[in-house]
Amino acid sequence: QGHLVESGGGLEQPGGSLRLSCAASVSIFSFNVMAWYRQAPGKQRELVATIISGDRTNVADSVKGRFTISSDNAKNTVYLQMNSLKPEDTAVYYCNAWDLRIGVRNDYWGQGTQVTVSS
Repeated sequence: QGHLVESGGGLEQPGGSLRLSCAASVSIFSFNVMAWYRQAPGKQRELVATIISGDRTNVADSVKGRFTISSDNAKNTVYLQMNSLKPEDTAVYYCNAWDLRIGVRNDYWGQGTQVTVSS
């Protein structure tokens, strides 16, 4: 049902910006929620931001004021704009989407994209 492909990661200096993209193979309205997670080495995967129905958004306190999640519904793509990057933002970032079918939650994940913040 849902094939997700991330892009946009890379190496950036502290204080810089990156924009991640997550392209879905189906309409993003097919999903109940789309989200970005991240996982740093030796740490658990962490929820970064969510978007519902293309407009209701939420971001984690750790990135509030610096990261923004948005979507382009016509392109079936969700973005994560990351500004004022810090070394602690270094992680593999994963796009996630989930839907409910007959009461069963189905999760879909992208392959992940590495973000490294370092001088």
